[in-house]
Amino acid sequence: MCGIIGYVGNKEAKQVLLKGLKRLQYRGYDSCGIAVRNDGITIHKNVGTVEELERTSPKLKGRAGIGHTRWATHGGVSQLNAHPHLDCTGTVAVVHNGVITNYAELKEHLTKEGHVFRSDTDSEVISHLIEKHYRGNFEEAVSRAVRDLSGSFAIVVMHRDHPKLIGARRECPLILGKNERAGNFIASDVLAFLEHTDRAVYLEDGDIAVATDTGVTITNSDGPVERSEVRIEWGAEESKKAGYEHFMLKEIHEQPKVIDRTLSGRIKAVEPGVELELKHYDNLSGITLIACGTSYHAALVGEQVISELTGIPARAVIASEFKGADALRPESLLIGISQSGETADTLRALKTSHEAGARILAITNVPGSTISRYADQTLYTYAGPEVAVAATKTFTTQLVALYLLAIAYSKAPAYAAARLKDDLRALSGKVESILESEPQIMEQAGYLSHFHNAFLIARGINYPAVLEGALKLKEVAYVHAEAFPAGELKHGPFALLSAVTPVIAIVPEDDTREPMLTSIKEVKARGAPVLALATENDEAIEQLVDTVIRVPAAQAMLSPLLNVTALQLLAYYIARERGCPIDMPVNLAKSVTVP
Repeated sequence: MCGIIGYVGNKEAKQVLLKGLKRLQYRGYDSCGIAVRNDGITIHKNVGTVEELERTSPKLKGRAGIGHTRWATHGGVSQLNAHPHLDCTGTVAVVHNGVITNYAELKEHLTKEGHVFRSDTDSEVISHLIEKHYRGNFEEAVSRAVRDLSGSFAIVVMHRDHPKLIGARRECPLILGKNERAGNFIASDVLAFLEHTDRAVYLEDGDIAVATDTGVTITNSDGPVERSEVRIEWGAEESKKAGYEHFMLKEIHEQPKVIDRTLSGRIKAVEPGVELELKHYDNLSGITLIACGTSYHAALVGEQVISELTGIPARAVIASEFKGADALRPESLLIGISQSGETADTLRALKTSHEAGARILAITNVPGSTISRYADQTLYTYAGPEVAVAATKTFTTQLVALYLLAIAYSKAPAYAAARLKDDLRALSGKVESILESEPQIMEQAGYLSHFHNAFLIARGINYPAVLEGALKLKEVAYVHAEAFPAGELKHGPFALLSAVTPVIAIVPEDDTREPMLTSIKEVKARGAPVLALATENDEAIEQLVDTVIRVPAAQAMLSPLLNVTALQLLAYYIARERGCPIDMPVNLAKSVTVP
């Protein structure tokens, strides 16, 4: 979850590290720090943001360094617990993402040997271990130290006597950025070095990488290895705010563009097929979709769309709860969905399934990410970099990818798949029309911002949409929001309805409309204010609710995407009214790389 950057080259490391850390703050932002090598190692770290670190940082000369922005796991938020960590001799500095599960045992042994610890973290033991094993060979010391570690880690290490950096990974992402002319990078995300190079090499579990100012080498337990180089097609400008007040708002507004980008070249002119450049699996008896958080909500929509269009039983499972037995039959397909391609619980489920011989298809936004190594094939979305912690455009592109998969495997009448294809082509324009209604959504947000609790209700395929809307309200607006299938309100939640419990209801023009109207009447009878998301031509809804947000009409399968777009804007403007830190919510980080 933490952000890591290491740099060695011909530039002053301090500014390179600070710029990289600013791009990585979405991975953790309770504290941060940098270490620069010159005549020894100098460390500067603080509680708070990278901007605060930059304002207070002394002059640090040196052309090699490491940096870190933290999401706390072991030890509270304090300057001592911030990274980088030094061993007690000042020889070895380390930054770490992950969890060292045997750190207490290691710390006890090292303390008995005379090592003095300054922090409460699990990470500090790594620097002490490397110093303990050092006998003049830096690489050997790191290799021996990582063999002593249990748990997960991505580390970058610097030694005061060696003009190089060493990185190692196990179950946490670590990427090399190659630029032999300006210098080389080791980082947890390509955004850290995208301003300097678009050449990336994704390390695999067990890899140890050595970066110097002129090149990189990689070894594992078998000796030297070669890893393929990936060209990152994202431009550095895509990771900037481009005049928007927050990244979240920018990324909501990018959705029409990225929907079209994900569709581009994949819809055939000849009905009813699509072109996904994927091997077609025949005779599938079942499909299981594995994901976490927002990606799980996309999987819930995919479950219904795939089942309806293909006739193949599909089910969505939260990755941390995945058991796997029924997904491992030879005729089944496992679909793993992860924005970053590095989500720990999803990877763990896929790794176990991969080792058991399951057929796996991955959906991700990041070429070269770990999820693709556990999958037989990968369907990429093209959302581009998403900096705000709350997922928006990556959710919509995941849905588009799932719609395309459903069409590819469709056994429905040709006209059903053809109609879905036609509506997909028009989808970005409908999202654009929702964005044009931003002033009206902002007005509703002003009213709702005064409440501390909210219910969201829907039926059928829009139940995942209200789950996602409730998650956004929790994430960015700090509103206690709960989502329910509308029919479940009578089975307990009605006890909480009152004039200070607004209910947001999705009322599409499908077979759920009439039962939704009944539920709304029941809510209103108990004095709760109701805001409805309804189509533009639904005039009758205004007689039943307090206020309406309009969304374009669409066939039922596509309606969750449109409704979620409106809910994203609503959550954003409620958070803005409440003065919340929208892009970096308290206690959250974007890429969840620890279990």
